[in-house]
Amino acid sequence: MEQSHGADEPSRVAAPPHVTATHATDAVRGTGLPATALTPRKRFSVFVSRIARTIASPKKALTTAAVAAATAGMVLAAAPAQAATTASASDAKAIAQKLIPNDAQYNAFSKIVEHESGWDVDATNASSGAYGLVQALPGSKMSSAGSDWKTSAATQIKWGLDYMNDRYGSPVGAWNFWQAHHWY
Repeated sequence: MEQSHGADEPSRVAAPPHVTATHATDAVRGTGLPATALTPRKRFSVFVSRIARTIASPKKALTTAAVAAATAGMVLAAAPAQAATTASASDAKAIAQKLIPNDAQYNAFSKIVEHESGWDVDATNASSGAYGLVQALPGSKMSSAGSDWKTSAATQIKWGLDYMNDRYGSPVGAWNFWQAHHWY
């Protein structure tokens, strides 16, 4: 039996007559059954569904569902659209060293990246939105070097190296410009 409420209030389902006041607080909303009448998996499923309906942001819903799954002792597995390949600073530096074998060019590239992002593949400039190791603006420009541009140090380094070569002739040229202007 659904009770009528104002437009701003959610509808609620009244507990069936066989559910006592004590059990009413344990009842799983929307089922009309006490929580003890459902299997743990069904309770979890109802719980996750309720959370997913009440949270507007898909990221928050997924996070909440994952926390709930962990709490219930269940594993929630989801395959992301692209696998995360975010590298540590030392991994990113090793990739750059392989891609830029000339020491002077590597050192110039490294100085720019250190100033721009601190070798953080996920670095985002809060005011401009520039993204990644080389702070591309917009970050999506790096998709020309690979679809994994959001998470791949190698893709970001390749794009940044191409940018520096095209615009300044080399990473050394880009570093010289950066020193004079504090941007490149």
